[in-house]
Amino acid sequence: MKCMADLCVIPMGEGVSVRNEVAACERILQRFPIETHLHAYGTNLYGDWDDVFAAIKACHEELHQAGVVRLTSTIKVGTRTDKDQTPDEKRRVVEDLLNEGR
Repeated sequence: MKCMADLCVIPMGEGVSVRNEVAACERILQRFPIETHLHAYGTNLYGDWDDVFAAIKACHEELHQAGVVRLTSTIKVGTRTDKDQTPDEKRRVVEDLLNEGR
């Protein structure tokens, strides 16, 4: 089953900036056979359910192994059965609609 997820991994107690941990998580995600789109407050993930959740698990495991003691993640996930729609396609449909009004 394909899914689309929005992931935000937050290291707790690591200081004000979390860019190093975010970059580490992005590198981990890129090793998996999923589509990723980094945005200002997280990453959109798209792919097979098991691959998406294996990637999320790897982010937690590897950040802990790197010394991050506490992580909290927000995960929103959606599935649909009527068609296969990537994040780019989903975004393009809305952008096309917005451009119609110009």
